[in-house]
Amino acid sequence: MTARAVHPRRQAAGPTRRHALFAGLCLCCLPTLGRAAESFTMEEVGPGLYVRKGLIADATPDNADAIANIGFLVGRTGVVVTESGGSLADGQWLRAEIAKRTDKPITHVVLTHVHPDHVFGAGAFVQDKPVFIGHAKLTEALAARGEFYRKRLIDLLGEDRTGPVVYPTMTVADTAEIDLGDRRLTFTAHGPAHTTSDLSMIDSGSGLLFPADLLFVNRIPSLDGSLKGWLAEIERLKAMGPARAVPGHGPVAVDLAPALADLSGYLTALRDGTRAAIAKDVPIEKAVTSVAADQRDKWALFDTYNGRNVTVAYQELEWE
Repeated sequence: MTARAVHPRRQAAGPTRRHALFAGLCLCCLPTLGRAAESFTMEEVGPGLYVRKGLIADATPDNADAIANIGFLVGRTGVVVTESGGSLADGQWLRAEIAKRTDKPITHVVLTHVHPDHVFGAGAFVQDKPVFIGHAKLTEALAARGEFYRKRLIDLLGEDRTGPVVYPTMTVADTAEIDLGDRRLTFTAHGPAHTTSDLSMIDSGSGLLFPADLLFVNRIPSLDGSLKGWLAEIERLKAMGPARAVPGHGPVAVDLAPALADLSGYLTALRDGTRAAIAKDVPIEKAVTSVAADQRDKWALFDTYNGRNVTVAYQELEWE
């Protein structure tokens, strides 16, 4: 192999890039469980549709990793879990909430993407023998990261609260639909955006869109896929038609158009600021402190995640 000259900017970015690849595993989403779970409640946001609002905070030993919105939908033929939670213990809490409201079988569990706060609760539902629905690329993503996540969870929670890595048994490469008798659920597999395995769902019964972490509200988004791809998928979400949505993080239900506008505003500032830094040969170590700084007051946890987002964006955009 022939050695190549290294551009100064790229040389400066090297160690940080390796860090970004590690940080891209979204360790922020690893759950820890504590007493906070006792105060959580389910809200009925549509007919037979229940959501628990996640906290806008990082996971701590006392907040039960309730950082993602999780819930379920009751149809005539069974129950669909829309998000499973962040650990075996979190999933068990959700399963108990379902049992309080219906004795219908849990027929499907949706695994919206690879991050732990959305998939590690799935172990609580294995006994129900549901169909686990995920993006066509989710199996690959879980194979690459799942055991790493699980070991970190064991360190935080203990093995009895962590649960197994659960893989999808039904995968969606483009679109798919399931019929619950009185309502249909339509799934869409998205291109690289928040992650490389983002799956959204539309419920015909309520008209709600479930974009999972393709939509963050109030809490700063975390970039682990493609910045340009995420902006493209926002346009796709707009074209889907629903007026309201259940975001992956934020209120249990929101008007879709203004929420997407806010998200697009941040991601556009991230893209344009990163491109400007690259054009000026600003090293990545300095770019992380300045890019999109004007967005700070608009997003909770900005100082925790914006620098990581800049790092991931820099990786993608410096090769344009």
